[in-house]
Amino acid sequence: QVQLEESGGGLVQPGGSLRLSCAASANIFSINVMGWYRQAPGKQRELVATITSTGSANYADSVKGRFTISRDIAKNTVYLQMNSLKPEDTADYYCNALIIRLAGDYWGQGTQVTVSS
Repeated sequence: QVQLEESGGGLVQPGGSLRLSCAASANIFSINVMGWYRQAPGKQRELVATITSTGSANYADSVKGRFTISRDIAKNTVYLQMNSLKPEDTADYYCNALIIRLAGDYWGQGTQVTVSS
């Protein structure tokens, strides 16, 4: 069973930056796709960004040009660098791992991001 642990959330002013981290208990080369999702109060959970085991990244239109997903192979960690933050980015952010070989879809506990002055 793959375990995921998110960190790095907090309170930031509009226009500021945060970096979220997702540490995996498995070699991330063994994980087909890792991604970040977010859920704001009263709203559905939505995809923010994904990165494959080969390093290919994709983003939701709402965060393109502002957020960057990246990975550190040695640390088994995926990051989400969030720049030019807006109040509408306020949400709980969740790390996800998809392992097709195991038919596995794993989630972390989440980390809260609040963008407010």
